[in-house]
Amino acid sequence: MTYVSRRTVLRRAGFITAGTVIGSQLLTTPGHAASGRPDPHKLREAVRRAQERARQRKDHAGTGTPSQNGWEMEKVADDRRTIYTRPVPGTPLKVQVRMGDAETVLVHVIRRFHYDIDPLGVRGEPRAVEGWVPASKVHDRHLPESNRASGTAIVIRPGSYPPGLRGSFTPAQELLIRDILADTEGVVRWGGDDKRPHEGLFYVNVRPGDPRLAQAAAKLSVWDAAPGRGAGVLVDMAQPARRRRAARCYQ
Repeated sequence: MTYVSRRTVLRRAGFITAGTVIGSQLLTTPGHAASGRPDPHKLREAVRRAQERARQRKDHAGTGTPSQNGWEMEKVADDRRTIYTRPVPGTPLKVQVRMGDAETVLVHVIRRFHYDIDPLGVRGEPRAVEGWVPASKVHDRHLPESNRASGTAIVIRPGSYPPGLRGSFTPAQELLIRDILADTEGVVRWGGDDKRPHEGLFYVNVRPGDPRLAQAAAKLSVWDAAPGRGAGVLVDMAQPARRRRAARCYQ
């Protein structure tokens, strides 16, 4: 078990700054100087103000504007909100995605693509996979590509599968893509199925709070912990049941 200090917990929660402010304020009050103890009313007010400042700093990174799938676009990553750089286990890759259930399903897609369709990031391949982009880079939030700004979409090999073109994958590879989508219970959509195709794009296709996302993520988490399940397991697409399962994910 990894030990996490109280100071680390407070810093992650945004309270180290609050403690500094509180201490400097209380040490200058007559009540504190006389008794050696902080005035509880002043303490609560100082905590309230510090929490409000922390909340404002956090909210400053948000936009209040949803991407195409209804999730809020964000201005920054790796800075006290929900989008962080995350490892893709079993691969040399990292990707910026929304932490939690969205991360679970999107990382599963990347891992299965890597294992079953084509290895990613080998021999130092640049731009093997990309996730979040700043909201300022979004030209039209009604397009599926805007979901990257909310941390709910990834693009595999952005330089190899350009938007607007079809036919990047063989029929066998496309069947495997369908099989991957079936793993996610359909909460992830492939951009190759869109009217304007983008075959490198995969994105969460349910709105925030949809229970199907949590259910799919929970299932994949169980698979990851179970031998013979999840990404990295040999897939036999010749099995009729497996092919039928994949075929149901045509959009």
